[in-house]
Amino acid sequence: MEFKILQKPAGNNHLYIIDNEKALTQITALSAEEKNYAATAIAAEQTQITINQYGKLIFLQIVKNKKAEYQTLEACRKAGADWAAVCNKQKLQDIVIHNLSVLHAAAYAVAEGMALANYQFLKYRSDARKIANSLKSIAFEKQAITLKELNQLSITAEAIYRARTLVNEPLNYLTATQLSKEITNLGKEAGFKVTVLNKAQIEKEKMGGILAVNRGSILPPTFTVMEYKPKKIINKKPIVLVGKGIVYDTGGLSLKPTPASMDRMKSDMSGAALVSSAMYAIAKMQLPLHVIALVPATENRPGENAYTPGDVITMYSGTTVEVLNTDAEGRLVLADALHWAKRYKPELVVDFATLTGAAAAAIGEYGIVCMGTAEDASKQQFRDSGNRQYERLAEFPLWDEYADLLKTDIADLKNIGGPIGGAITAGKFLEHFTDYPWMHFDIAGVSFATAKRGYNTVGGTGYGLRMLLDFLSHYGKA
Repeated sequence: MEFKILQKPAGNNHLYIIDNEKALTQITALSAEEKNYAATAIAAEQTQITINQYGKLIFLQIVKNKKAEYQTLEACRKAGADWAAVCNKQKLQDIVIHNLSVLHAAAYAVAEGMALANYQFLKYRSDARKIANSLKSIAFEKQAITLKELNQLSITAEAIYRARTLVNEPLNYLTATQLSKEITNLGKEAGFKVTVLNKAQIEKEKMGGILAVNRGSILPPTFTVMEYKPKKIINKKPIVLVGKGIVYDTGGLSLKPTPASMDRMKSDMSGAALVSSAMYAIAKMQLPLHVIALVPATENRPGENAYTPGDVITMYSGTTVEVLNTDAEGRLVLADALHWAKRYKPELVVDFATLTGAAAAAIGEYGIVCMGTAEDASKQQFRDSGNRQYERLAEFPLWDEYADLLKTDIADLKNIGGPIGGAITAGKFLEHFTDYPWMHFDIAGVSFATAKRGYNTVGGTGYGLRMLLDFLSHYGKA
């Protein structure tokens, strides 16, 4: 998607964002008769109005204020998704957005919704040209957006496109090795360093969690390290991002049922897609932050010499773990990455993972389950970012009692905690491998959409990426 600012009004198709019918007087492109028609529609509480001028389309979006501004902006994003559908139905290639409302961010939000709803994954469709969306360009009247905002919007949209595409790719293309190559390409394009550890190097490091999960596969694992460190940084110690990179999850010997479960397990690397695409955006935006990202990657299969329920494995940290469910594999690979992160003496570590069905069951597709040991100020900043981007957070506790559910007689820990509090015991397991301020985000309920949801298209959503970028953009600011 191309974004630009017009110094002079141009183009045939225009979208005007207004608060009420009084703003109609400012739209010179409308005749008196058309303004009367629009006023009547607004009085009837229509919020989206189309005026066909035969060769030129004028769209009107009426902004209705919600209880909070972030809710109003989310309504604008959803409205943008609606307008994207209209543009594509009308075979429009471009649209110009004007903001006549008092809410400056409305134009940004509408355009963001349009851009995200316009995403398509057509790589494997033989009719791709025929079904491709026509909308290619979103322009702004110069008062509607700043150049800084335009740049941010363009980079954010592209990062989400990249994340969605990685999630949508099937395993027969996106193996752990290929994922590391894709991340390497992102680094070359955006300007951050990428180092990939192969299986021999992972074995040399004795990353027992990653190696155990990989035992059922003939394909090798990878461990990818990304680093962005500009000359001027505001954090004394690095921020570390960790993304679960299970490129496909059968459940291992604890085999998943196929219907509504295994059939979309190519998305089990959504955390990896999120943090690697976040690194792309961080570097492109030139944020003044030292950021490192880690992606442990493999599939979880029941073949070869697959690890079994009852096995005791030794993690990278030296901790022994009794494996009672091979489908609780994400926490094993993440634990090795979290232990690796200790070498950086980090200021903050943040992990993203499609970790538990329990998180999805608890709050559904309406937000992210989170928990952690970060300072209250950091938690509040995450909540604020989540609200601003409408990628809201539900914080779960990490009470000591949950650690008791992970006790076992024959090892230091077991990898599942039982039938209750599954999202929390998974987080409690991860906490064992940290000794720094840390936040865990379980994106199991939001990372993949089986049906269109507003501006989230079918497939990978990139949900959580805008929240993370918002947090990092405000990092260190009062």
